[in-house]
Amino acid sequence: MVNVAQVVSAMIRKKPFIEEALVREIVNYAYLADMIQPEVEKALRRKVNRYAIIMALRRLKDQLKDSFVGNAPIQLKNSEIAIISDVFEVTVAKSPDNIKKVSEIYRIVDFSRGDFLTVTQGLYEITLISNAKYKNKIVRVFGEGNALKIIGHLASLIVRISPEESDSLGLLYNLTKALSWENINIAEVVSTFTEEIFMIDEDDAPYAFNAIKSLVTDKPANNE
Repeated sequence: MVNVAQVVSAMIRKKPFIEEALVREIVNYAYLADMIQPEVEKALRRKVNRYAIIMALRRLKDQLKDSFVGNAPIQLKNSEIAIISDVFEVTVAKSPDNIKKVSEIYRIVDFSRGDFLTVTQGLYEITLISNAKYKNKIVRVFGEGNALKIIGHLASLIVRISPEESDSLGLLYNLTKALSWENINIAEVVSTFTEEIFMIDEDDAPYAFNAIKSLVTDKPANNE
């Protein structure tokens, strides 16, 4: 028979931010117990004493401390952080014609000048991200009115990670968590082997840079 502790555990483990707050002991147990009490009672189909929930939360905190992914150290000693401002994103339907048109976009972007282009293909859509100065040309390639969505006033936050560090446990979780704690909305995430690229509002760029920089271990001053 399912008990209060099991229900509370299953519930909290589905909410990573509450889970972390619990592990870091920055949560008010009584408030959290009151917040989840209706859901706990619904799962158990009976009234539950709030103090039983508080006790379950305290015990769960002790269980989580050693295994919580948020405690996994991320090694970013050799990482680089860069911000590219004045960026835009366009999404079009995925079709044979639009797939062919993507090749035309590569001839528009001047990579030799440090400009960039990322292309992500889903099952039904293609999303392109590039410098805003290419916006009109890229949109015209696909045809006016054919874009499903265009987002401007973006910045690209690029975190470049060494190959040795790219498989660090909880890496992406910790990066996105750092941004979320600063109330920074992530419009898009693009991942490659050693790069994590976050598309964010341009106004959030300085805060995003500092949030991610706090995760990077400072290198020795003598560069040893």
